[in-house]
Amino acid sequence: MKRTTVFADEDLLRRLREIARREQTTLSEIIRTALERYASRRRPRRSSLSLVAIGRSGRKDVAEHAEELLGKGFGR
Repeated sequence: MKRTTVFADEDLLRRLREIARREQTTLSEIIRTALERYASRRRPRRSSLSLVAIGRSGRKDVAEHAEELLGKGFGR
């Protein structure tokens, strides 16, 4: 863990100290928890992969011209 300095107004600190007192923990722990929750919500969400239409080329004659198209794709 690394120490850092955070500036907060007195009213916010008073409310955080009250929460810490009620939960019988430290002000530092309350702040760490709050920061972790905030950072977790801001983490970019991983998009789910969709395989729908992954091979769609727009062509309707792929089956008939498969060998020709493969040859073009491999530089022949």
